[in-house]
Amino acid sequence: MKICIYGAGSIGCYLGGRLVATDYDIDFIVRPKVQQELQTYGLIVSDYTGFKQTISVNQLQMSIDPNVAAHADIVFVCVKSTSTEQVALELKDILKKKTIIISFQNGLSNVGILKRILTDHTILEGMVPFNVAALGNGRFHQGTDGALYVKSHEQLVELVRAFKKSKLEIQLEQDMQAVQWAMGNGQWAKLLLNLNNSINALSQLPLKQELSIREYRQCLALAQLETLNLLKIAKIKPAKLTSIPAQFIPKILKLPNPIFKIISKKMLAIDPLARSSMADDLMAGRKTEIDWINGEVVNLASQLNLTAPINQKLIELVKQAESEPKAWSGSKLKVQLMQF
Repeated sequence: MKICIYGAGSIGCYLGGRLVATDYDIDFIVRPKVQQELQTYGLIVSDYTGFKQTISVNQLQMSIDPNVAAHADIVFVCVKSTSTEQVALELKDILKKKTIIISFQNGLSNVGILKRILTDHTILEGMVPFNVAALGNGRFHQGTDGALYVKSHEQLVELVRAFKKSKLEIQLEQDMQAVQWAMGNGQWAKLLLNLNNSINALSQLPLKQELSIREYRQCLALAQLETLNLLKIAKIKPAKLTSIPAQFIPKILKLPNPIFKIISKKMLAIDPLARSSMADDLMAGRKTEIDWINGEVVNLASQLNLTAPINQKLIELVKQAESEPKAWSGSKLKVQLMQF
């Protein structure tokens, strides 16, 4: 089985690194900056349990040329949502007809874009519920737990075996009506959790520290409640991805710190090194995926002839931070969001 990872950022490097560490044949299509970093330091993958492994440079098959995907049996698309259409167009005349493509991306529209352009290929939804932080010097760190989700397909037997050998849990979803991927419910559940990405990025704090501060949690609760109200109007019920149903999470987030700490031990079982990918983007001076996270909420509101002012405000603040980085305290951010 030949796997190609198109977009070796945090998720791509981490998943690929875990597979390479167990001797699987992985090609990485990378940006020149990432290639230079990995050529200098190798690839280091680690997680919250204490696992850590270094993959030497001579074990890594890296290229900036999309044509290396021509030999792949499976392609993981891990690029930012801003690049999905470009990647699909690049792959259209390169891939073998039997190549399977799995989208391990944020946002709700990526699979639709891939299916629209790559009409002769099997496109599968994938979801990475855990956090991966780029810590620099070639190290990519999984800071929270969770299993990978991929739409079930008969040709994924060897891939499942590979992930299990790499000690990464993967779940294939066969009952599509139950998880309701087609309606986006599984992705909406993930997006509800990802609404914290913008708040974490604006805080400039590690995830665990940010979530330990009540004012930041109240900001997240406001964004989630606005989203949940829109989902209810649209008759979309988010799939259950955590032990706590989505509609109860905002109430827990708003609790005073001592009570929150007791009730949500699992929610705070986050590695101190973990931070959101959006925070990584701001720190690196890259454009964020805010339009594919909070922007999806604003788009849903527009479809319903409604507005989503809280999520719209978070979009504005993050876009300001893309050009003028600024750390927001929880109290000041809360004031910004409470005006609506």
